[in-house]
Formats: sequence, structure tokens, C-alpha cells
Amino acid sequence: MPVTVEEFETARPHLLSAAHRMLGSAHDAQDAVQTVWLRAMTARSSSPIENASAWLTTVTARVCFDELRARRRRNEAPLLADAISAVELAADEAILRTQDVSRALMVLSNQLTPPQRVAYVLHDLFSVPFDQIALVLGGTVPGAKKHASRARQRLDSAQPSSEQDGRPDQQIVEAFLTAAQTGDTRRMIQLLAPDSVRDADAALLPRGARTAVIGAVDIATETAHFRDRIQAACRLTLDNKPVYLIAPGGHPLATIEISTANQKVTRITLRSVQVDDRFEAAPPSSTSRPATPGWRTAPLRAVECRLPSP
Repeated sequence: MPVTVEEFETARPHLLSAAHRMLGSAHDAQDAVQTVWLRAMTARSSSPIENASAWLTTVTARVCFDELRARRRRNEAPLLADAISAVELAADEAILRTQDVSRALMVLSNQLTPPQRVAYVLHDLFSVPFDQIALVLGGTVPGAKKHASRARQRLDSAQPSSEQDGRPDQQIVEAFLTAAQTGDTRRMIQLLAPDSVRDADAALLPRGARTAVIGAVDIATETAHFRDRIQAACRLTLDNKPVYLIAPGGHPLATIEISTANQKVTRITLRSVQVDDRFEAAPPSSTSRPATPGWRTAPLRAVECRLPSP
């Protein structure tokens, strides 16, 4: 066996972190890392492996790449939040919060091709050199660099629009959402217009709830009950319009579109996400950190090994 049990257990947190970022699911990451261990137990190596963690990372990347390509062959669209069990959503949400993973990037990464996603995660997040990424992808070093570059381009923040007519006041929007995240009803009432309207798809509401609510007090009171959902929101763009996407565990559920006038919130529209919705990074906001910061993680050492024979 090329690696010991102790070496595998030491590397396991890093392997799970990399697999989660490539596959987008804690459950799938666990399965991938288990597959890596089975391969490690059956692999044969003619020479000692100097860097077990790097060797295991390479194998993990290959397992994840194969899974991503299999999904593509099966034409599987990324699962929306309402198609995932509560247990799995909770596990994915825990990873996002404990590891400070960008929710927006998890959503946007589902729109990358398998080579783009693997190349980006390995190089930009885990500092794996391109010659080893090329081995994982079964291509060339220039090809691996091109995949990572295209991923960055697709994940980069959009440029602010020069046409601001009809755009919401971003400072007011963010102030309202900050109050909503903490359940600060008084502050929400201050930011809402007296005749403001909350409109929502019935599927997003408890049975029997009104799809339209009018009035600052009623809207603020209701919103305070849903602060957990607001805490799982990230700023993105859909159809060239700024929206906040509720994405527990990085899985899209609903969009929040907020309209403003005279420094007050006038309308809040909640809509269920559709499978064919295509999100883009939002332009930077002057009142918040960049919309899509990189996934934070401790980089692994450069990979210095080769994949085992199948």
C-alpha cells in the first residue's frame, strides 16, 4: 500500500475540502474520498511516495473529475435546494460557514465545465502546479492553463452598468438585508416605504400564507421569521438584473429582487429558481466586500507524484 492509514487520516480534511469544492456536495465529497482510500489500498507503487498528501490529492482530483464528466454525460443539471434532503443541505451549509467558503462561487462554479472547475480548484485554491493538473485532466500544460483562465473569466465580477436608471439604491438594499439577517424589525420598518409590497411564489411560503403582503410593519414582522434564509443569500446577477440568491449550502432556492425609491424599499419580490436560470457575478459594491471572493482554504503542497494505474 503506497500510503499508510495515518497518512490518509491526516490528509482527509484537505481531501474533503478539495472534493467538496469540485463536486459541490459534502455527501459526494465523502463518497469521493472513500473511493480514494479504496484505490490507495489496492494501488501498487514501484517507488516510495515522498508526499502522501499530494499523491492523495491528485487521486481525489481524478475521482472528482470522472464524476463531473459522468454528470455531464448524463445531462444532469445541478440540483436545486428543494430537491436535496434537509440533512444534506445542513451538511453543505455547515461547510460554507465553518470554512468561510464563498456561497456565490459555489453557485457559479456549477456553470463551469468539468475541466474548468477542476483546474481552477486545484491551481487557484490548492496551489497545484499545472503539469500535475494536466495529468489529472489527461491533457497538456497549456490546455490546463487555458481551462483555469476560462474559469476565472467566468467567475470574475461583472462590470457595473453605466445605465443606473431604475437600479435599486444598493446602500438601502444592503442596509435592509443586514437588518433582515439579524431580525432587526425596527430597522427594517425604518427602511421600508409605508406602502411597500412583498410579493412571493406560493411554493416559497408556508401553506395558506399570503403571496402578497402590503405595509412596512407586516413585511418586517414576516421577514424577521425568515432570517435564516436571508443569512443564506448572496449577491449575484440574473438576466442583467441585480438579485440576491438564497442558496443554502450553495444550492439555489429563490431570488430576492428589491426595488427602492426615495431611499426606501418599495417592493420585495421572491421567486423560485428555475433549472435553466444562469447567474453571473455581481459588480463590486461600494458598501461590501467583493461579490465573489475566492474560496478560503489552506493550500496544499505542490503535487509531486503520478496517478496510480487503474
